[in-house]
Amino acid sequence: QPQFLASGGGLVQPGGSLRLSCVVSVSRLNLENFAVGWFRQAPGRERLELVACISQSGGSGGSPYHADSVLGRFTISRDTAKNTVNLQMDSLKSEDTGVYYCATSGATCYSDAEDFGSWGQGTQVTVSS
Repeated sequence: QPQFLASGGGLVQPGGSLRLSCVVSVSRLNLENFAVGWFRQAPGRERLELVACISQSGGSGGSPYHADSVLGRFTISRDTAKNTVNLQMDSLKSEDTGVYYCATSGATCYSDAEDFGSWGQGTQVTVSS
């Protein structure tokens, strides 16, 4: 069972930037064939919040999705050469703190974490002065 693995987190001051990357544990799988979502879990909360999602390349899923809370600050994109899906996070706020995960929902993005699978390790993002 392949897993989607998140990396790139760290400690950053408010207003700073981080770039997260998502890779799949089975290297022969092409991430372009998958819709990939980025989720975060805030400290002390069980709920996973969908932050951004990008549909399968060449599919009918439309433009990438970004949650209202991150619109204009975060950008999801694909790096086809590296076979990754990245989340560029700018103008970070303390409320962006949490563990970030990536996962797939098949070919098309959905809004509920229950529709995503192949969860792997997350990466901690801490925004603090």
